[in-house]
Amino acid sequence: MNTIEKIKTAVKNSGIDAVMITSPANRLYASGFSSSAGLALATAEKAWFFTDSRYFEAAQNEIEGFDVELIAGEETYGGKINEIISQYGIGTLGFEDECVTFAEFKRWSARLEARLEASQTLLTALRAVKNREELDGMIKAQRLAEKAFGEVLPLISTDITEKELAAELVYRFLRLGAENVSFDPIVVSGVRSSMPHGVPTDARIGKGFLTIDFGVKLDGWCSDTTRTLCVGGYDAEMRRVYETVLKAQAAGIAAVRADVPGSEIDGAARRVISEAGYGAYFGHGFGHGLGLEVHESPNAAPSNRGGIPAGAVISAEPGIYIPGRYGVRIEDVLYVTPNGCENLTKLPKELLVI
Repeated sequence: MNTIEKIKTAVKNSGIDAVMITSPANRLYASGFSSSAGLALATAEKAWFFTDSRYFEAAQNEIEGFDVELIAGEETYGGKINEIISQYGIGTLGFEDECVTFAEFKRWSARLEARLEASQTLLTALRAVKNREELDGMIKAQRLAEKAFGEVLPLISTDITEKELAAELVYRFLRLGAENVSFDPIVVSGVRSSMPHGVPTDARIGKGFLTIDFGVKLDGWCSDTTRTLCVGGYDAEMRRVYETVLKAQAAGIAAVRADVPGSEIDGAARRVISEAGYGAYFGHGFGHGLGLEVHESPNAAPSNRGGIPAGAVISAEPGIYIPGRYGVRIEDVLYVTPNGCENLTKLPKELLVI
């Protein structure tokens, strides 16, 4: 993963002279190098990666397409950038306005000898479209997470707690080679399954619905999947709720293709849930973008009237959550194509009873 040539081309076609990349996710995207400290800078012709002594040698060995420079002693990132600003006549410097705090913006503005211009969309637009290599990385992460999920299924019973099940899942992620979780697993059961982002507790798995939302990071790429199971059986309404969510997901997936607005995709799924009488119990959007971060652009939500680009990866996760009773969410991950989408998730979706 090294997209610096794409970024240089984007800078050339924009109204800025250079872009400064400070967030960990975008530094990784630009350079393929992961570190807790560093800064990347790119013009239309050249790129630099600055870091301190902790990462300098590794950066020299691993990063291609950049001049890797050490920030040593009393040197500062601002001082190094100003040298380049002066040498290359940079008048306008783009920055990540959605990642930089107001305090950081004030400090950069005071120190740098170029005008700062909000340029988050330059990087967001590039990251939204995955090439084949990037997509393959996401698929590998997805398969690892799915394998771990399969390994914990035999452990599910009313004798294990929600926290214990979440811990078993994380252990298997790491044992199978994941670098980390993409988010803390959500494991909620019984009446607690009505909480979309409920936190696992010390309570034993309750009878009824059990929702497990999980994901890993592998080579920087995130996976994200949700499956709702049933512990100890279900009644007719529980079955109806589950089937409604499954039909809503299918309707949303059928609406996905390049340039279709996110709101239209969301609406296709939302209509199914509303027509079944559960519209008041579906509060979040149909899906979100996925990549180096578990939530990124673009979104398939009521507020997004922009078209989803070909090459985007989005989740498909409608749900019904009835407070004090139960909830159901089913989530897959989709790769958007000109004529539809490719479902990257291979886990079955029929209601599993344990």
